[in-house]
Amino acid sequence: MKAKEILKTMQPYKPGKQIEEVKKEYGLKEIVKLASNENPFGFSPQVKKELPGLISGLEKYPDGYAAELRRILSDKLDVNETQLIFGNGSDEIVQIICRTYLEAGTNTVMATPTFPQYKHNALIEGAEIREVPVIDGYHDLDRMLEAIDDHTRVVWLCTPNNPTGSHIAAPDMEKFLEHCPDDVLVVVDEAYYEYMDASDYYDAVAGVEEHPNLIVLRTFSKAYGLAGLRIGYGIARTEVIHQLDPAREPFNTSTIAQAAAIIALEDKKFLNESITRNKDNRKAMMDFCDEQELGYFDSQANFLLINLPVSGDELFEHLLSKGFIVRSGEALGISNSIRLTIGSKEVMEQIQQEISHFLSSNKTGVKK
Repeated sequence: MKAKEILKTMQPYKPGKQIEEVKKEYGLKEIVKLASNENPFGFSPQVKKELPGLISGLEKYPDGYAAELRRILSDKLDVNETQLIFGNGSDEIVQIICRTYLEAGTNTVMATPTFPQYKHNALIEGAEIREVPVIDGYHDLDRMLEAIDDHTRVVWLCTPNNPTGSHIAAPDMEKFLEHCPDDVLVVVDEAYYEYMDASDYYDAVAGVEEHPNLIVLRTFSKAYGLAGLRIGYGIARTEVIHQLDPAREPFNTSTIAQAAAIIALEDKKFLNESITRNKDNRKAMMDFCDEQELGYFDSQANFLLINLPVSGDELFEHLLSKGFIVRSGEALGISNSIRLTIGSKEVMEQIQQEISHFLSSNKTGVKK
């Protein structure tokens, strides 16, 4: 059998180390995972309370239109119900966008490093990839505009960017959208939107009204803590949603995921507490890095990309042996760094001790 030639050169997405794998490998009883930017505080207790009642009727297909969740989200976001598309996580919407717009002879523009699934799915569709390096973690929007030509179909803007955590300020976003051709889809991926507290952040949902070539992606996997249920959504003009929907799998979000998302939206107390605790613990981690003279990227998300005087793989292995799973920057395309999900206050204090011990044991000096 003959598969696409491009698939012979590609690897499936490789998630970070799994907890049971590390326990077995290092003989540890307790493991803290800080590699996938999950919510360390769990998910809404209301979801947990009502979960047993959500499993009835599993012999039936879910609502393929996600009508109730669609109605509630459209009211919350002040958009028309026809302006929403739901996916098996926002990851699936990335795939749907690529299936809809990209093919051989087209190209797509993105930052580097950024969320790798943009490139992965675009390559499968045969599109040319045009990557523009970030500057101090921020998108180089001027160079991204220069990379656009008559064959460009999609531009990806991840804000806050994964893995750097840096956001795109409103004036910069407005300038980009003003100069981007109207026939190029601009994807503003806001997977970490809820964690944002920058005063100059661009209101992308409101921007959809002004820019017909804009789509905004969000997810319930991060701040809402529903990563295991896989549900995300996109907001765009109705015409864009109509183009995307034929490429969407039928019944692509489960009955339980839809119901849990509705409950999570209503539990503002849990969401606000998670956001506040993340902000406080992120600030404490930044203060620690300052004390240790470790550089880091400005982060508006629930993770921090930290510069190191040694390979990220070295600190990754050290922390792994102590029961902490983080992400080595080497795997993300940024050498001498780690990406660290912000955990609870207690966990952050423990990992700071381990990093401090590691640095003192490696007398190679530090650098900004």
